[in-house]
Amino acid sequence: MDRPKLSRRTLLGAALATAVLPRAARSQQGRDPASQEPTDMRIRMIFNGRTMTATLYGNPSARDFFSMLPLDLTIDDYAHNEKIAYLPRKLTEEGSGPFANERPYDLCYFMPWGNLAMFYDEYRHPGLIRLGRFDEGEEALHISGKLPLRIERI
Repeated sequence: MDRPKLSRRTLLGAALATAVLPRAARSQQGRDPASQEPTDMRIRMIFNGRTMTATLYGNPSARDFFSMLPLDLTIDDYAHNEKIAYLPRKLTEEGSGPFANERPYDLCYFMPWGNLAMFYDEYRHPGLIRLGRFDEGEEALHISGKLPLRIERI
């Protein structure tokens, strides 16, 4: 059986592909459009004399939200498990999709209405994009009422 001879160019190309492709694949990690991985984007929310902090995830909607800060909004009660605040414009929905493991103290974006949804109890809804998670001060979400809200970068 005759084997085809490999040229230096073919061998060099194969060696480069072996070295470059794994690195290129690794560089795409963490760039999942629906990423639920924490980033260094941190925010502070202040209302009723209380301060909450949250870490945003690495998805396009969270980055879009972060780019809008600082914001002065109104926070209000909604349903029995969340507070909401309407943004001045809708966020990108690029990379949105269903996610699992919903739990209290998630910070989400509700696509149909264009508002922030800050959950303090169990929830499940298909129209949400999870932007991040509260780190501290989240007990303030249990305070009832319609109040001024300041959101800023940390």
